[in-house]
Formats: sequence, C-alpha cells, structure tokens
Amino acid sequence: MATVFLSDDDDLFDIRRDNVFKAVFGKDTPESSGALSKLVSALIGRDVTIISLLANELSIENIQDRLLRFDINCRAESGELINVEMSLNPKSFEHIRMEFHVARLFSAQDIKGIHRNYNNLKQTYQITILAKGHFFDDEDFFHSFEYYDPERLVPLNGRTRIISLELSKLERVVEKPVCEMSKSEQWAVFFEYLTDMEKRSRINEIVALEEGIAMASSVLVKVSKDEEERARILRQEKTEMDWASYMAEAEEKGEQKIIELLKSGKSPDEIIKEYANR
Repeated sequence: MATVFLSDDDDLFDIRRDNVFKAVFGKDTPESSGALSKLVSALIGRDVTIISLLANELSIENIQDRLLRFDINCRAESGELINVEMSLNPKSFEHIRMEFHVARLFSAQDIKGIHRNYNNLKQTYQITILAKGHFFDDEDFFHSFEYYDPERLVPLNGRTRIISLELSKLERVVEKPVCEMSKSEQWAVFFEYLTDMEKRSRINEIVALEEGIAMASSVLVKVSKDEEERARILRQEKTEMDWASYMAEAEEKGEQKIIELLKSGKSPDEIIKEYANR
C-alpha cells in the first residue's frame, strides 16, 4: 500500500467526530480493518487481528445517544471482544458508562451447553477515546483499568478491561520527537491534531512511521473526498445539531411534551419533522 501523505489542501473531516471515526474504522475493507487492528493492538499492548465487526445494535436508552454515539463492536482472531468508540463531547458520567458497556459486552457471551463454563468467556475490552475534558486527576492521557484489591494491590486477573484516552492531555506529548513516541501516543496525537494545519508536518511524520495510522489516514482522505460519504456525514451532523438545538429550546421553555418527544424511540428524521410541524 502506497503511503498517502496529507497536503495543506486536503479538506479533511475531523476524525474526533464519532460518525467520521466509524466511517474510517468501521468499513469492511482491508485498509479500514487493518487500521482498526493496529489501533486496538497499540492500545491493549499486544498484536491482535480484527476478523469481524459484530452486529451493532443500538443498546442505548434514548434518542440522544442514538444520534451521538457510533461505536465499533468487533471480534479479534483469538476471540477477544472489543468495543471501540470516539466521544467528541463526553458526559460527566462517562467513566460509569464505560464500566456498564464492558460488563454488558462480557456478560452477553454464550457459555450455555455441555462442556462450556466460565472459563470459556473471552477477554473483553471497552476502549473509549475522550476528545474533550479531563476525567482523571492526573496528567496522563492513557489509562487502563482492571479489577484489583486497592488495599493489598492484588489483581483479580479478570477478563474485562477498560481503556481510555483523554486527548486534552497531549500538550507535552505532541512536542516529543515522533520516533520517541509510543504507539498509543502516536495514535492519540493523530486523532487530536489531524486537522490542525500547524501540526500537519508532525502528522505526516507519524503517518510515515506507523502503518496503521497510514491506513487510517488513507481511508479518511477517501471518505472526505467521496461526495456521497461527505453528504451522509454532513446530514448526520445536521441531525445532531438540530436535535440538540430543539432539546435546548424545549428545556428552556419547559415544554415537557416536546422533551418527551425528543427522547422517544422514533427515528431522528421523524422527531425533527414532528417537532417542526408542532
């Protein structure tokens, strides 16, 4: 695969937007799946190959999350289950949400039947990239959480793990020589500074060094230049903005019926049409 470097003329989508993130890493193509495998490998600390994207049911309680979350639920070659998502505007309860979803993914595994038991459960990961805000009281952008006894520092050695990246904590990391960055640092800098023209040469250094990022960059360039893909992404973004605007107006005016409508299970287009014609 020829490496695609980014030019100053490239009008790229912001990959920190979760619908763009999924458009890059959620396609059934060698480049997209290769980029996803490299990303997951960098974050969990060992090489894995993603072999399939699982049915992406929207196991979400309200229409707001349906509009704002596009997670990538996948399975690795050795059976590990991994949920990867980008959150542009994470909520204050994000850490609890991560715990809920890794538990849900882990417990959804089928171990019923003869000769199957809890030992058949596969390692499960929740990977969340937090584009804005500080969630943990330190300066580290990368955290990996597992169960352990905090008093005695004894690990449970369980099979669930939560990984988070806080992109707002990269001020010092981005100034490091690219060759001295870890793979997780390279990915984080790529996500945070991809559309920053002042950092474009630094991003191209990373593209030249890391194969997975080169794949992701190539897919993003194609997505950004494809008219149908661009129209779809812009339509999704418009729907998100319309929904958020309508919700803010309804809450400001105390219109409880409108708030209930916006939180209903109807499709975004149905809601917006009904709201506009109220």
